Amino acid sequence: MKLHIDENLFQRMPDLKLGIIHYTKITVSESPQMLKGRLQLFQEQLYFELDTKPFNDFPGIKEWRETWKAFGADPNRYRPSVEALYRRIKKQNFLPTVHTAVDLNTFFSLQYEIPAGIYDLAKTVGDIQLTLGEEEDGYEGLNGRFNSLRNILQLKDEYSPFGSPFVDSIRTAVTEETKDALHVLFIRPSMGRDEALQLTTACGNMFTSISGGEASCYVVDREDASLLLNSVDPFKL
Repeated sequence: MKLHIDENLFQRMPDLKLGIIHYTKITVSESPQMLKGRLQLFQEQLYFELDTKPFNDFPGIKEWRETWKAFGADPNRYRPSVEALYRRIKKQNFLPTVHTAVDLNTFFSLQYEIPAGIYDLAKTVGDIQLTLGEEEDGYEGLNGRFNSLRNILQLKDEYSPFGSPFVDSIRTAVTEETKDALHVLFIRPSMGRDEALQLTTACGNMFTSISGGEASCYVVDREDASLLLNSVDPFKL
């Protein structure tokens, strides 16, 4: 399976990059108390920080709002997922635990101030591309409604779009039956490649320490805009 970034995107955002983690043989289950407690504590601390700190003072949120605008989307109407999470927490509407995969994905997004998505690879079809949504692109999302992806970055396989830094689709949602998964970290464009790989590897390490299995970590950017997920990888954990 090939994953690549549409080269047209680099014309608007030359430093656009993804952190990619390919998980195999994982076990998705109810989160251990350690993870539940850590996620709850992080949200409580963030709640008090948000009481006096504007959203735009968080570098990740600010940068992803700017990225939204660079591609022609309105961040006030369709918010990057990380900002949506922060706004929930500001209202003290803390995120409930689901299972290890979703809870870790949420934790990484909050901690690093980036959108992130995790997808069941058994539910994808063929190659995967990061591209820009057009008028007809959209899907039924995890938020319970149909979501238009016009001018929003989207992950698209050979069947249809299935993920984005806005909201993910129901079609490729990870469940407790998932064994192989694709974790996509929408890295801040300003972050260097080496730092992006360190961040991605740290996430992969934490994920496999809780869910088992193996993880292979990559950074996809303008220098190397495509990868084969089944290729031998020097950053395998």
